[in-house]
Parts: sequence; C-alpha cells; structure tokens
Amino acid sequence: MENMQYAEELVKEFLVFRGFTSTLQSYESELSTEIGRNFQVDKILDLVFSVYIPKYQLDRLQGLFTFFKQCFTSPADAELFSALIKLELSVLRYYVVNALKSGRQDKVVEFFGANGNYLLQKREDWQAWFALLKISTEKNTIKCLKNDIKQLNNKLSELQALLEMKETEISQLRRNSTGVDLGNMNVPNTSAADSSLEGQDMPGVFEESSASRSAAQGFDSQSSSSVKSSTRDEKLHKSFQISNAENEQILVTEDDFPEVKVDFQETFLGHNSSISCCRFSASGSNVASSSVDGTVRIWTYDSSTPSSKNATIYCGSEVSALSWECRSDRLLLIGTANGGIKAWNADAKRVVCDLSTSKDFPSVLDLKCSPVEPVFVSAAASRRPGSTIFDRTGFASLTVWHMKTWKPLTVLPLGEDPPAITSVCFNHNGKILAASATDGMIHMFDMSAGLQITGWPAHDSPVSSVLFGPAETSIFSLGSDGKIFEWSLHNQGQILWSRDCSSPESFSKRMHEISLDSDGKRLLVTSGLVRAPIYQVQGHESGLRTLAHSASITSVDWHPTLPMYITGSADNSVRVTSIV
Repeated sequence: MENMQYAEELVKEFLVFRGFTSTLQSYESELSTEIGRNFQVDKILDLVFSVYIPKYQLDRLQGLFTFFKQCFTSPADAELFSALIKLELSVLRYYVVNALKSGRQDKVVEFFGANGNYLLQKREDWQAWFALLKISTEKNTIKCLKNDIKQLNNKLSELQALLEMKETEISQLRRNSTGVDLGNMNVPNTSAADSSLEGQDMPGVFEESSASRSAAQGFDSQSSSSVKSSTRDEKLHKSFQISNAENEQILVTEDDFPEVKVDFQETFLGHNSSISCCRFSASGSNVASSSVDGTVRIWTYDSSTPSSKNATIYCGSEVSALSWECRSDRLLLIGTANGGIKAWNADAKRVVCDLSTSKDFPSVLDLKCSPVEPVFVSAAASRRPGSTIFDRTGFASLTVWHMKTWKPLTVLPLGEDPPAITSVCFNHNGKILAASATDGMIHMFDMSAGLQITGWPAHDSPVSSVLFGPAETSIFSLGSDGKIFEWSLHNQGQILWSRDCSSPESFSKRMHEISLDSDGKRLLVTSGLVRAPIYQVQGHESGLRTLAHSASITSVDWHPTLPMYITGSADNSVRVTSIV
C-alpha cells in the first residue's frame, strides 16, 4: 500500500507541474471514493451485490477481481491470494445462480461462452456447472418442442375437422346416388321390414345373417334387429339398427357418430413401434404403454403429477399384456409373447420378479390382478401354425399366482385340450373370474373353490375380449367377427344389448379389446380403424367417435374415475383424451 500511495503522490505532482488543475480536482475526488483505498469492505460488497451482479456487469466484476489479484503478488500474501481465488469462485457461481433464478438463461449462456476456456482449466470446480448449463439448454429445447407439438396438434385438429366435413359431403353424395331414402321408409313391424326387402335390388343393404338371428333368440318380438351396411369402396364396415318405435326406421352408422368434444389431450411419442397395450394405473395418474418391439414405458400425462415413477423397461420380446396392481400404483405386471411375466416395482424402479409359464404354453395372452387378494391370473397358450392370430393359438392354461411368494397357487380347470383363453376379468370382490376363449365360449370361475361354475357359447367366432358390466349383472363380450354382446347373468344366454362394429377382416389380424367407463355407460372399442367408436350402452344416444390417429387404433382403456380415455395406435403414439 505504501507503493500505491507513493504512486498517487507522483501523479499529483505531475498534474500540478503541467497545470492540469481541473484534472487534479477530478483525480482527488475519485481518490476519495475509490473502493480499493484501504479496502473498505462494505463499499466493495455493495458494489458487487448491488450493482455488478444484479445488472449483469460481468466484465466489471471480473475486472474487480483482477485488480485485487494485483494487490497480493508478494509471497507473504499467498494465504490471502488463495482466499481471494475461493471468493472469486463463489461470487461467479452466485452470478450464475442469480441469473437462473431471474430467468435470464441468456446471461448464463453468455457467462459460459465468455469464460469457457478459463473455466475448463478449473475442471474440478466447474465441471458440474457445465452440466447445469446443459440441463438449462435442454429444458429450453424441450419447452420449444412442446410449443411446436401444441401448434402441430392444433393444425392436426383443423385438418381433421376439414377431413370430417369432406367425408360428410361424400357420404351424403353416396346416399343421394342410391335413390333410396332409408330414413323415410315406414315399416309397421320387423317382419314386414324383412319381407319388404326381399327381391329388391338395394345396393349397400343386405339382411342380417342367420347366425346373428340364432344368437339373438330370447329377445322380445318388439326388440330391434341389426342390419349391416357397406360402402362401394369398402373403406369402412358400419352397422346400423332398425327400430320400430313410432313405425319409423332409424339409420345409425358409425359415420354418423359425432366426434368427441375434447377438454384436454396429451400425445405420448416415446415408442418406436406399434402400440400393443396401454393401461391407466389404479389411481389413473400414471400410464403404462407397450409396443411390439418389447418396450414398456411408464409416464404421466399431467405436468402437475410427479414423474418419479417414469421408466423404460426392455423386455426382449413383444409385450402382449399389461396389468397394474388394483390397490396402488406400485406394481405393474408385464406379459410377453415368449411366456415371460415380469413384476415391475414402480417405486423402486426395478424388476422384483421374473416368471415364466411352462414350455407347453409359451405365449401370454392376458394378465389380471385381483381387486382384493394379492393374486393375479395369467392366460397362456400353446402355439401352432395358422393364418390368423386365433389360428396360431393352441390350447389354454389358466394359472393363479401369489403376488408375495410369486409362486403358482393353482391351475383353473378347463377340461382336456381346451381352446386358448384370450381375455380374463375379475368382478369387484375378486370372487368370480370371467374368461373368454377362441371357441366362442365364456367361462365363469369361483376363485375361492378354484372351479368352473358355468359357461355358455357366446359367439360363433373366437372371443377376443370380455368384461363385467357396471352393476355386475351382465357381461360384455367382443368377438373376432366384430360383434359386441351384453349378456345377462340373471338369465344365462339372454342378450341385453348388441352392436356390430367392424368387418371380420380387420379382426383377424390382432385381438381387439373393449373398455367400459367408470359409469358403465360408454363402451370404447378397438375396431381396426383410425377412430375408435364409443357406444352409448345406456340411454338413447347412439354413440361418439374418437379423434383420428394416423393409423389403426390397437389398444384402449378408460380412466378409473374420470371421463378420460387412452388410445394406442399402430402409428407408435399413445393419446390421453379428456372429454366433456
């Protein structure tokens, strides 16, 4: 400091000698407030934390520390110099933190850009902070991508609306071209309607098959009969119902179903192949989805939901079944086409058990957890050559497993060489199990006794999906011929409700599924189309249809409590939709 004061006196002497009196006054004024004079700590801190950092004056902040370093150059000042270096490190880190908290990511990028080479020399002190920069940059990128996705979704909705309008116009033109207005045909009763159609050349309309009539025996003579309708280009196979209410014939086609009104929608694009299954968790907060490449993803659709359970699971084989534990979001069961069953702990993020079916039944077709007991049921099948997915499934094995010991408890009896079980479901207390088979049968089991209590032929074709009705007084079934039936459990064999949702061709490629909403009023179906029909089971409304994917919908599920559903598609996407 003595050298500094001597230098100051020399400057004053020079200014007086040259007559620079104005400069001398300014110099003396600056000296009286100069921060380095006697190192006035309060003024230095005020300058750093009230001016340089809040106003992002990085160059001046670094210049200040450079000045201080020049003040401690002698060996005797080594300890002070070391403390100064640590202080500089802390202040610069505070600069970065302050910029991030203030939302000035641009200043963070500027900081690392200007000081990158210098900071890399201090690798031990700044390596983690370079990672922070990368995270910040990636967050910005993700934010931009989300905005882009939102804009693309809006554009897609506009295009879908335009496509809908054009399809309506084309449908109207086709109806006009037939020269027949079905909506104005008066039919006194069902039999008269049948006789009036005989011998007439009516393009696009043909009578119901005898198999459907035999399945519908037991109906009251005044109940409705279904009729199939097809378009010339065979693009879609639609169904409609003739009702004799007020002696009018009412045409109801899936094309006439209004599109759902969307309250919220989120599209997940984390898969690289066609979606094989998608399921809401017990709480509905998490989603598990799988693809044919053997990948399972657990994810959330609501940004307010913690993403702690998010995970990617690689199974090594096509995933054919998913089932969440019914009492929590902790366990997820995964069934694969090579007979593997994995139990994934979503909290611990690891496989807690890796099971295998017997070598005689190497394909898992379905898994279901009991809603009450710590058990689950696996439906496995043998393999055989065949042209369709149902032809390739052989004999069935229905096994009950304990979810604590992970050991098989029993094998439910199905008889000798039974046809494959394609779908299973529990009732609300887990005491009854329903199972559908490829021979068109529905089987009912008493889980306490481990015995079959009843069964009946439900379809003339393989049954691909089965589930209990809302009051558990009925059973819904979906056949490979596209027919949906609601069967009474009070009067076995009686059909309470039915629909025909698709052509048999689309159902031969994969096992389709149905899902009922929490109120038991709306039935969602995969029908091999880009839009899934939502049938109104109760009430007078005909139904709705989902927004379109770019490829066929392969899996569906309803939220356990909310008016929200999920659709998986062959376009590799999974979409959560909340409707109003």
